[in-house]
Amino acid sequence: MTFDEIMLRLSPPGYLRLVQADSMEVTYGGGEANVAVSLANFGVESNFVSKLPKNPLGQSAANHLRRFGVDTRYILWGGDRLGIYFAETGASQRPSVVVYDRDNSAISGVKAGEIDWKEVFSGKDWFHFTGITPALGDGPAEATLEAVKAAKEMGLTVSCDLNYRKKLWSPEKASRVMSGLMDYVDVAVGNEEDAEKVFGIKAEGTDITAGQLSDEGYRQVAVKLCERFNLKKVAITLRESYSATDNGWSALLYDGREFFKSREYKIHIVDRVGGGDSFCGGLIYALLANYNSQRAVDFAVAASCLKHTIPGDFNHVSLAEVETLAAGDASGRVQR
Repeated sequence: MTFDEIMLRLSPPGYLRLVQADSMEVTYGGGEANVAVSLANFGVESNFVSKLPKNPLGQSAANHLRRFGVDTRYILWGGDRLGIYFAETGASQRPSVVVYDRDNSAISGVKAGEIDWKEVFSGKDWFHFTGITPALGDGPAEATLEAVKAAKEMGLTVSCDLNYRKKLWSPEKASRVMSGLMDYVDVAVGNEEDAEKVFGIKAEGTDITAGQLSDEGYRQVAVKLCERFNLKKVAITLRESYSATDNGWSALLYDGREFFKSREYKIHIVDRVGGGDSFCGGLIYALLANYNSQRAVDFAVAASCLKHTIPGDFNHVSLAEVETLAAGDASGRVQR
């Protein structure tokens, strides 16, 4: 079960800048929606709850999720508009750019008590949310708190991708709100900035702008997160940004006792939006499938590696494709 805003994504064709474009490519996406699609692709029953406007754009967003096997029966209908974001794909030393147009979107008007979480979670095993949803306003933050409390009462595993977005809220508010939510979380996922921006836990020996990451620094971040919030597992994705087009990609997984490091992939990027979400989808699948910790982090990183080669938010790969890469076949040879 996932809870989030799904948005209309508009992107200039290819590597055009927004100021150059006279047409836009249309798709849909959002943090938890991306996770739900990944899991559906892997054969997991996936559900998405949100609030969408009752108009053709809202219906199109729901249809897009159903197209890829996600159950949308719990979506609420109401509000004025669907959130939009514009994504300009970077290249070489020019970074990708995201421009949001999501103020007063339907999901931002969700209020506490509007979603029947006991009905939503009935028969479910896992609840996933990100730091984006509570950043959308006090109502979504209160609804997320209701959700995590109900999920824990009903015995679900709860995972959270910290996903700090500076364009949505301040570090101070993020820390205050997320600290209350993390008391109900079992598995946390973050990147090189999230723990520092949200909780003030910095990885020593790291300079992300220079592409320098310290495994030991992030091990300490994972330990501190586990201790502060009594987490069962912490995963940290590690991105070495050589340029907008070429990255190193790996991850650490900490289970409260041991650390497990994935292999590192050198990725030539087609579209990095949704990369972290595809990692979360892979990790959730692996843990639901009872993979051991090393296999789980290897699977999650392989899934996310493949997503970086696919335009759009969703990770359109099969279970077999991820398992093949995770097993070591990174040749990219034509499959005939």
